[in-house]
Amino acid sequence: MLLLLLLVLLTGICPVTANEIYAYAGDLVMLHCRESKHNGTVMLWKMETDQKMHLYSNMSASEQQKLGLVFYRRSLVILRASTNHQGNYSCGPFRNSSRRIWFRLTICPKQSTECTIPRYSRVCYAKTACDLSCPEGSIPNAGIPALGMTSMEHVWHKENGEASVNYFPSVGLEKSGVYICMRSFSYSGEIYNTSSSVELDVQTGEPQPKLGIYLPKNGQIFEVELGTRKVIACKALVDSCQNIPFWTSDGEFVDDSDVLTDPCENDGMPKWMNTSLIFREVSPGNLSKTFTCAFSSDKFISIVNITLVETAQPSHVMLTVCSVCVVVSMVVIVVVYVKFKIDVTLFLRDKVGFKDCRSSTSDEKSYDAFLMCYKSVTDGGLNEEDRKCLASTLEDEFGYSICLYDRDVLPGQAVADAVLDCIEQSRAVVLVPSFPDPEPGSAVLSAIHTSLVERKTRLIFINTEQAEASTSGSFPEALQLLSKAGNSVTWKGRPPSTSFWKQLRYHLPAPQQTPKMQLLSHGC
Repeated sequence: MLLLLLLVLLTGICPVTANEIYAYAGDLVMLHCRESKHNGTVMLWKMETDQKMHLYSNMSASEQQKLGLVFYRRSLVILRASTNHQGNYSCGPFRNSSRRIWFRLTICPKQSTECTIPRYSRVCYAKTACDLSCPEGSIPNAGIPALGMTSMEHVWHKENGEASVNYFPSVGLEKSGVYICMRSFSYSGEIYNTSSSVELDVQTGEPQPKLGIYLPKNGQIFEVELGTRKVIACKALVDSCQNIPFWTSDGEFVDDSDVLTDPCENDGMPKWMNTSLIFREVSPGNLSKTFTCAFSSDKFISIVNITLVETAQPSHVMLTVCSVCVVVSMVVIVVVYVKFKIDVTLFLRDKVGFKDCRSSTSDEKSYDAFLMCYKSVTDGGLNEEDRKCLASTLEDEFGYSICLYDRDVLPGQAVADAVLDCIEQSRAVVLVPSFPDPEPGSAVLSAIHTSLVERKTRLIFINTEQAEASTSGSFPEALQLLSKAGNSVTWKGRPPSTSFWKQLRYHLPAPQQTPKMQLLSHGC
């Protein structure tokens, strides 16, 4: 203080109040000349210590490193503070000394009891969650990247040196005490630290809410319709019936007839109070005003401002446009689905894992499909090689479990019974036109077609182009009846086309197992 008084007497300059800064020895300290604008001019720092020193912000990097200092715009950073740095500092533009910013830096030894670092207080309540925030102190977080420093993880410990955390899910009274937060920074390959103290006070009882307005929020906008009634409640926690919230508009009190306040009795203070602002019919004039709910007590004043805006009414043109857009979108979706429903269904099966309602992993079926041959009405049916191609591709590439009569039926069993067993154990039946007619052939279809219809078996007919060109009357009666209940896929010769496999897989249920291998093509 003597030094400041002497400065006033000698120069006639009245400095602003000195900023008190405390730091532990060895800590990083930042002095920030907040009130001086920096426009690229050289900043002058004066160290009024035992050895007076003038420091300029344009000092070379080697000079700064020698002194253990860093200059950045309006900031002076002491990398590792010692008692030699303790004293009074002032800062300001080099060529303007009319108004300078003053600091008083005090360096405290780590274990000193005579020098006490200011402590930040934190109140928590027992058996509730409690967290401790690391104070910025003289090192603002926003200034760290600008200085080229990298902030590292904070380390917490108690005043006695015991390691600690800064979050307690359910804090107890025994956690009260002084906690030290150590912030570390990396700069030019070195690690520098700064410490701050937080005094935690754990109290019993329930946390008490603060006095003031809780609703509405400051700056809140209410949408209203002209000519309608609107009520806006102002909810506040008050400490006296003489300090209830009130409404004003453009600096004038709102008429009492437009305000409704809850009855208040002084017992049981503090208490919640509602003071409602009533618009019997919202007028255009109400939209141009700012309404304020205010609450005042002996300690502070709480104020929130609100405004009214008219609810946007969609025009008839906008409604028409939106309706047309919705209809067009629906039409486009339907057209796209109809055109690409096979591709969409197979994509959902293969990539998403979706299975349709008719297929289930709990139906206790042994096979996905039973390939049953029938005699082709022309010589364009599938020969033995084509049938092998069909079965192997479905099994090996697409992962279907296929039942084949000549492979999976035990010899000696009656043909009709064997075929019915295969159908019973399969989720679908694929009827394959064959030439010449193999076993079991078309003869058995007449015997079992009634059972197929009664069981509502999923049927897929594979036709040939020659069969499509022939008349329906050329088919056996059993095939004609079954063809009406099934889906048709056309075989156009080997190798089968991609569209053939897509349509066949679309009509088949989703396979219940993953493919054994992946072929590069469908050429068999």
